[in-house]
Formats: sequence, structure tokens, C-alpha cells
Amino acid sequence: MIFGFAIAVAGCALLVALWSFVQAARKRLPDTPLLVALAVIEVLLVAQLVIGVVLLVGGHHPGSLATYLAYLIGCLVVLPVGAAWALAEQSRSSTVVLGIACLAIPVMVLRLNEVWSGASA
Repeated sequence: MIFGFAIAVAGCALLVALWSFVQAARKRLPDTPLLVALAVIEVLLVAQLVIGVVLLVGGHHPGSLATYLAYLIGCLVVLPVGAAWALAEQSRSSTVVLGIACLAIPVMVLRLNEVWSGASA
């Protein structure tokens, strides 16, 4: 994995999480700019998937292939599920759901990099 890119993805997700929590504290519903920010993070996660697959095809191998693929694909699922939940509920807590989904991304990206570097436990 490209460590700098992973840090950028995690940093963007943390910023959007903070934005979500501020919006929730202001009693705001998820708005279009927040949803666009989530889409940008999702695009970054798709780019991370492409990078990960290219590295695998190029002959590089993570510590545990199954765990690596689970985190690589799992990262892509978190934000759409959170957004679907938030848009279905349409309350102040839906903005909190988006923030929590964004907080999950840096954790998963960190774990993805740990697995890539050989930590399989």
C-alpha cells in the first residue's frame, strides 16, 4: 500500500467526521455538501482499491491475503451503508451516523496498512 495515500484518505475521513459532528451539534440534517464530501471519500477509497489490486497483480503480497481483501472491500461498503441509513432516517442523529461511518474509515485504512505490512493477528 502507499502509506501517504492511506494517510490522506484517513485524514479526509476524519475531517468529514468532524464536519458531521459539528452539523449534528448545530441540529442540522445531512445536506448536499456533506454528501458530496462523502462521495469524495468514496472515490478515494475506490482509488485505494485500484492501487491495492494493482500491487497484488504486480506480485506484492500482504501478510494475510483474505484479511487484506476483506478490509479493502469492506472500506467501500461503510460509507454507502451509513449514507443510506442517514438518508432513510432524516433526523439529527442521521448526521451522527455519517460521522461514525467516517470515523470507521481511518480505523479500517490503518488496519489495511498493518495487514499489508505483515501483521495478520
